Amino acid sequence: MTPQDLAALHRLAFTAERPWSAAEFSDLLTDPHVALLQRPQGFALTRTVAQESELLTLAVHPDHRRRHIADALLTEWMQTAQADHAFLEVAADNHAALALYRKHGFAETGRRTAYYRRADAPRVDAVLMTAALPRRQAVESPGIPSKTG
Repeated sequence: MTPQDLAALHRLAFTAERPWSAAEFSDLLTDPHVALLQRPQGFALTRTVAQESELLTLAVHPDHRRRHIADALLTEWMQTAQADHAFLEVAADNHAALALYRKHGFAETGRRTAYYRRADAPRVDAVLMTAALPRRQAVESPGIPSKTG
């Protein structure tokens, strides 16, 4: 997906909040710590630094929700991130996302009060969530001993 494709899908998926622009996606994708995970009709953008991986955004086309696309993207992120912990924030009124994240072991660790603006509606809290990621075994090359060995 191009930055324009990402922005178009993000605009469709996030109608209550300001969608990200193609320029914002383009800038993020130049960061070597940012990864783009893709499925037809959905994507996730993550950033991994210092043993922590953050879900920056996850978007699924509204016509393709409830088809396990977000679940697959979240699973891929959690299984491939080279980190010990994952974290994210989500709008408190996004009940489907909250249920998905809890299913994957995320727990609420804090809140940002009235963080998300809503057009013609009260602001909504951001829920901060964290989960432990599976431990990875160090991969050793043949003939090169490990540092512990």
